[in-house]
Amino acid sequence: MPAEPLLVAAALLPFLGSVAAALLPRDARNAAALLAGFVTLASLACVGALSPRVGAAPVVQTIDWLPSLGVAFTLRLDGLAWLFAVLVLAIGALVVLYARYYMSARDPVPRLFSFFLAFVGAMLGIVLAGNLIQLVVFWELTSVFSFLLIGYWYDNRAARDGARMALTITAFGGLCLLVGMVLVGRIVGSYDLAVVLASGDAIRTSPLYLPALVLVLAAALTKSAQFPFHIWLPRAMAAPTPISAYLHSATMVKAGIFLMIRFWPVLAETDAWYWIVGTAGMATMLVGAWSAIFQHDLKGLLAYSTISHLGLITLLLGLNSPLAVVAAIFHTVNHATFKASLFMAAGIIDHETGTRDMRRLSGLWRAMPYTATLAMVAAAAMAGVPLLNGFLSKEMFLSEAVDNVGDHPLQLALPVLATVASAFTVLYSLRFIRQTFFGAPPHDLPKAPHEPERWMRLPIEILVLACISVGLVPNLTIGPALETASRAVFGEAGPAYDLAIWHGFNAPLALSMGALAGGVGLYLAFGRRINTNPRGGPWLLHRLDGGWMFERAMTGLVHAARWLERSLGATRVQVQLRTLFLVALIAGLSAVLARGLPPMSVPDLSGIDPAFALLWLVGGACAVGAAERAKYHRLSAVILTGGAGLVGSLTFVWLSAPDLAVTQLLVEIVTTVLLLLGLRWLPKRDAAIPAPAAEHRRARRRRFTDFAVAGAVGTGLATLAYAVMTRPAPEGIARWFIDEAYPQAGGRNVVNVLLVDFRAFDTMGEICVLGIVGLTVFALLRRFRPAADSLERPKQQLRQEAADRAHEDRSVGDTAADAMLIPGVVITWLFPFICVLALHLFLRGHDWPGGGFAAGIALTIAFVLQYMAHGAQWVEERLRIQPIAWIGFGLLVAVLAGAVPWLFGRPFLTAAFQYADVPVLGKIPLASAVAFDLGVVVLVVGASVLMLVALARQSLRRAREAAAEMETEACMETKR
Repeated sequence: MPAEPLLVAAALLPFLGSVAAALLPRDARNAAALLAGFVTLASLACVGALSPRVGAAPVVQTIDWLPSLGVAFTLRLDGLAWLFAVLVLAIGALVVLYARYYMSARDPVPRLFSFFLAFVGAMLGIVLAGNLIQLVVFWELTSVFSFLLIGYWYDNRAARDGARMALTITAFGGLCLLVGMVLVGRIVGSYDLAVVLASGDAIRTSPLYLPALVLVLAAALTKSAQFPFHIWLPRAMAAPTPISAYLHSATMVKAGIFLMIRFWPVLAETDAWYWIVGTAGMATMLVGAWSAIFQHDLKGLLAYSTISHLGLITLLLGLNSPLAVVAAIFHTVNHATFKASLFMAAGIIDHETGTRDMRRLSGLWRAMPYTATLAMVAAAAMAGVPLLNGFLSKEMFLSEAVDNVGDHPLQLALPVLATVASAFTVLYSLRFIRQTFFGAPPHDLPKAPHEPERWMRLPIEILVLACISVGLVPNLTIGPALETASRAVFGEAGPAYDLAIWHGFNAPLALSMGALAGGVGLYLAFGRRINTNPRGGPWLLHRLDGGWMFERAMTGLVHAARWLERSLGATRVQVQLRTLFLVALIAGLSAVLARGLPPMSVPDLSGIDPAFALLWLVGGACAVGAAERAKYHRLSAVILTGGAGLVGSLTFVWLSAPDLAVTQLLVEIVTTVLLLLGLRWLPKRDAAIPAPAAEHRRARRRRFTDFAVAGAVGTGLATLAYAVMTRPAPEGIARWFIDEAYPQAGGRNVVNVLLVDFRAFDTMGEICVLGIVGLTVFALLRRFRPAADSLERPKQQLRQEAADRAHEDRSVGDTAADAMLIPGVVITWLFPFICVLALHLFLRGHDWPGGGFAAGIALTIAFVLQYMAHGAQWVEERLRIQPIAWIGFGLLVAVLAGAVPWLFGRPFLTAAFQYADVPVLGKIPLASAVAFDLGVVVLVVGASVLMLVALARQSLRRAREAAAEMETEACMETKR
């Protein structure tokens, strides 16, 4: 089977599985686990099947994304990407099995697996990215999905705070990565990863090297929790333990490590790289190890140990030694295996005893011998005990520390600091084992400790077996994969290394034995004091509370933003518009003063049709009248505004632009109705209300200022428009669109072809904005409470009710019902005809005036008329309107219509058309852009109807509130 389909399947399956898991019922724990397990194993099988092919050359699948910018969607699997992909998927499959038994049946487990699979897909996107911009996109997706995973138990404040901190810090790094990748692409002249990796000399000698390096490293260090950005990782422990085991062993924190390894050939081997990366790694390794010693929470100890080991890997990458890079890759794999197993063991202890506090745990060996044995082996691997995988990579680390001694004091101290950090690792590993599994039998635990279910322990057994296997026979287990990954980084000129268990008596072995002995000695000397430390935080560093500093920084940013808002902002929209127009006016005048105003001829008015001039006079009068009536006579102002819009529509008809005319007319109808519905709930204004004289003077000054600004801006725009329209039009692309609309898109309506084919990206953005606006209006109006003076019923309604009460044979509301009887019947019968009209506009839009947007607005008018004639309650009892679902479905259809061309190797939103013989109709053209246009129709209807529903339900809410008030008054009268 060709390699490319397997690669695409491996990258796509997690996202498809995420969507499927999200559709499962809340209580479908088994189904969600089976789905997640199948997806991860299937992707792992696809990646595993490609292992024989990645040794010789990378497997590459390219799909054009933004070809005009040189950006393509490229999946690239080489030895390094293969190793990380296997790590992500293999540990992901084990975490799925573990989570099935860890999570409670009361939890919405399908939601957890949906977020989990999406995160797996984002991580695979990073390691398989063959394009710099694509890498940034998936990088940010990992931040988003990790935020959702950490905050899964959103009713827990610690989870919410941890998720917010993680997203803030890592998203900041993502923005830095975007700018850094743009700079790298600018230096190289391409965003293709293969081209970038072959341009190391050009990048390192470029003047943009240092800023690009700092930005890329900012992303890597924030994602991998390096000092001083490490503060987010311990607080991410509020996530469920399966998620902690996954995020902090094989995935999220390893994304930064992968980034530094991937770009090591082009960014490393400079002094800047050495000091930035090496210093950050050394500080993180020491701070993390020191902090882990004093933690009482099992997950807290493992979190800080993760920070320390990530610092160790980063330090290795900063040594500018190819052999150190191999050691970093090796330790990345080893750390993933023993740390995932330790997190799972900590989760089992918490699950079966009800606590993770080591001060309450002791003697669990008696109740949980199998779990204790597995956890002790994993902790020994973390400590670097011989014959386990951690010992081998630690030996390579200490060897590199000895070999990279230099003249600088920090270089001289490197072996000593490395040994001290290793001793600290032994100390907290020994404390983990001794305090949890040995000592007196536990008492006063929330649960009686016992072994977990067999399948819950199986993932730990597999990982511990990997620790032992790699430690005993490294050349047979990890050797081939490590060699392939090394070749992917260095090519054929990679460093020589030996994974033998025994290298004789040498300096690294002496340092390693010294670290083991030192760690044991430190525990014997200080273990009791550490275990009874009431703070649960590190000595000397307990005052440096990262959470407090983060909150202070965020509070400072909020205060600064509010100060800027108070200083430069305004609460009145009128002031904001005045400022905006003044800035535009000053910018225009500056250009005129700098370059001068070009000569303009006197306009020739003899060719103007008097009817057209009269039409524009009417439109201008409507606009001026709307401005004059807006303050105290809003209804007439809205009607006059609609008149000005109608004149604009007729103008398009006059100038032979029927497509624009139809759209303008339909939009005017809907917006006018929505504005009229909104006027009902605005505070009343009356010129008869007395106001102080000073207020009148301020109002006159304000109106005079606004009139002057409006006149100046209007004059400037008119002058600019006249100057542009009286000059020869430059040679543009309009003629190309006219000539190519039918040959390339199969449509004769150039305007619609532009919207759904040539400029479909613009339309995609516009419908997204429209959907967001609809949702925003709905959310705001749900919490909107009208002013007290607007809650009174209109005078016309009061007169009608009075007339009904005056006649004994009539009920309240009969007069209003009689008045709307005939219009209601007519409007009800019009509903199917307007739907047919909308369908007609949609189907003809590719060749004749119409299209998706016009069809969507026309269909919206059908709903608007029903609400106007019968009211919200009557309509919603008969029509199941779900506008939010319409918005989502429309956007989904539009995205899928754009994504289908990828299956044929074409760019996103590439359209195709073909003639088809249809019975009765004959030979007709069919364009795939119609599917995209269908998404536009559905979303436009959903967004417009959602705003209509939000406004219409204000009346229902007021009726319910009035009924509640009447019931309350009746109860009070009864009590009296």
